[in-house]
Amino acid sequence: MRTGMFALALGLLALRFLPALPPVGWLLVLLVLALMLLPFRTYPLAFFLLGLNWASFSAQWALDDRLAQELDGQTRWLEARVTGLTQQNGDVVRFELSDSRSRKDKLPKLIRVAWHGGPPVHSGERWRLAVTLKRPSGLLNAHGFDYEAWLLAQRIGATGSVKDGQRLAPARHAWRDSIRQRLLAVDAQGRATGLAALVLGDGSGLAPEDWRILQDTGTVHLLVISGQHIGLLSGLIYGLVAGLARYGCWPRRLPWLPWACGLAFAAALAYGLLAGFEVPVQRACVMVGLVLLWRLRFRHLGIWWPLLLALNAVLILEPLASLQPGFWLSFAAVAVLVLAFSGRLGPWRAWQAWTRAQWLIAIGLFPLLLILGLPISLTAPLANLFAVPWISVVVLPLALLGTVLLPVPYIGESLLWLAGGTLDWLFRALALLAEHFAAWVPVEVPFGYWLVSLVGAVLLLMPKGVPFRLLGWPMLLLAVFPPRESISSGQVDVMQLDVGQGLAIVLRTRNHTLLYDAGPRFGEFDLGARVVLPSLRKMGVSQLDLMLLSHADADHAGGAVAVAQGLPVKRVVGGETNGLPAFLGTQPCVSGEQWEWDGVRFELWQWLDARSGNQKSCVLQVVANGERLLLTGDIDRDAERALLATSLAVSTDWLQAPHHGSRSSSSWPLLQRLAPKAVLISRGRSNAFGHPHPQVLERYRVLGSAIYDSAEMGALRLQLGTFQKPVAARGQRRFWREVPTMPAVIDRNQRPAPAT
Repeated sequence: MRTGMFALALGLLALRFLPALPPVGWLLVLLVLALMLLPFRTYPLAFFLLGLNWASFSAQWALDDRLAQELDGQTRWLEARVTGLTQQNGDVVRFELSDSRSRKDKLPKLIRVAWHGGPPVHSGERWRLAVTLKRPSGLLNAHGFDYEAWLLAQRIGATGSVKDGQRLAPARHAWRDSIRQRLLAVDAQGRATGLAALVLGDGSGLAPEDWRILQDTGTVHLLVISGQHIGLLSGLIYGLVAGLARYGCWPRRLPWLPWACGLAFAAALAYGLLAGFEVPVQRACVMVGLVLLWRLRFRHLGIWWPLLLALNAVLILEPLASLQPGFWLSFAAVAVLVLAFSGRLGPWRAWQAWTRAQWLIAIGLFPLLLILGLPISLTAPLANLFAVPWISVVVLPLALLGTVLLPVPYIGESLLWLAGGTLDWLFRALALLAEHFAAWVPVEVPFGYWLVSLVGAVLLLMPKGVPFRLLGWPMLLLAVFPPRESISSGQVDVMQLDVGQGLAIVLRTRNHTLLYDAGPRFGEFDLGARVVLPSLRKMGVSQLDLMLLSHADADHAGGAVAVAQGLPVKRVVGGETNGLPAFLGTQPCVSGEQWEWDGVRFELWQWLDARSGNQKSCVLQVVANGERLLLTGDIDRDAERALLATSLAVSTDWLQAPHHGSRSSSSWPLLQRLAPKAVLISRGRSNAFGHPHPQVLERYRVLGSAIYDSAEMGALRLQLGTFQKPVAARGQRRFWREVPTMPAVIDRNQRPAPAT
């Protein structure tokens, strides 16, 4: 039976790696085949096929519930109820809508929306809203956060922005929201939002600085309700009953073990309901329930049995859970501890078990964090050594008890005041660690090297005496120092990052790196910190030789501060200097400045008679082995006319579309002169400016230029100097992702003459 359960788990997990879902007809054939094989010795194959069938059917239902293609970008009036806790960030409130109804159109069951400058919105209220609907999508960069996969895992079928609305009915059954309001109103020594995260799983109120501290110290899991919190509470209840029974304080007529397991599971469920009972919490409750059941009746089956049952139970309840990194990390952490503590010849002392557990988890999760592309904290073992017991024994009990006793005058508020103070002390201690040791973003590792590091980690988790165990260290470190990708002399590795409505392009020669624009920043939403800086680190960039900011607009230079704070920058040049922070030390763009890096020629140009910021954009031409790239920033028709009189106005292979394809740019005279083989467009999907304009796209098509649009293709990677097609991030097939059709590049000599 254990073999069958293992095969079932493999079938359920296989969903995560499918490039496309099997057609329904094939699934039905496989289902019949699985049922036929079930009574025979081939039952493991039958269980595998059953798991794959159920996961594929469930995923297809989620895909079928997505917004219809014809409604993408359309504004519709709908009636819906606000579900879950709303998230307030400045003047923007984000929330989810369920039971959405429209007069004519079929809408997804769950829609996630944002309302800029709207009124207060609370959970349980019913609203009539005008929403501009979008199909699920998001920024897509190599090893970056896949927002589209996250939306599918949450079974959110559409996103949107609210334009107008009116409240139809007050909140109903919104007890979690009322608890949050009371928590946030308590004087918790400035840590009320942290207590809301611990008690309700609502981390939306935490400041970006708090999240950075948690990430740099590897303690994010402490403020996100997960299996650890559910397990801690149930463990405390179980330990309390066991302690009372041991010292004769438990009623003898009540068998202590069933009561301990029952009360512990009841506490886990109660905490889960308080936290919203979302997928991670459901997973934790299932795991706790099966472990308690194993403790009560099935200890003779071994410790791996409840873990395998919990894995299958979670995936059967929600097959899409495997799309979330938290699923893999939670089960891997438990598996590491089971592997590390089982099969030992002698017991460890309590302090040895605790300290070794932190290092073993760090080693065991290292390959998983690496393959998931997540930051790795070098101080996580040390930080968790004191942070986990502090949260478990001090902060969490005080916070939960204070929340329960809030109706009691003074008592509940006093307990929450103490809980907030203890949480603040923890953040101060973690901040000292984060100040000196930031989270490490590893470079991309070839799969073969990663596989060797995985074997090394498993060897290190083995007990002492296992042959060749110490070889695990060099095998593990192979992923820390992988071979760096070599760029040939005379070539440029060009990466246009997917930063939405903005621009950020990384150019790397053999020994130098240039960043052209740094992505947008709007309020606290900084793509320089979220996308540009992590991408540079994943590429193995340790410093920038030049950060060239075309002009000072927030969509081009907003992320510059985050990049400069995260990496050494030798020189900053900008089309504008007044609108940029002084500490950058920005030097003005000088027309005609030329230099050569590793056999690649660079040249700058700026219109000296420019009047606006867009016109002042610093233009960069790059020539590698005769292949040309022209980066134009946001120049308009007038600046383009001036550019025609320079040496840069020659036949160009790759053109970054001026001003994201705006109607005020990409004029016919410029395009006729450049005759670009291909055009790179960086923009936000369904942006408010209508970029790129249909007339501009038609001009490019008439010229025979291939169009590469970041909103459709994600990040784009080009090897300038090789005359090859670029690689799109969305080109990697995944069943939840719409794969764009890569445009055909027409040979320059075969193109029709451009119209006048």
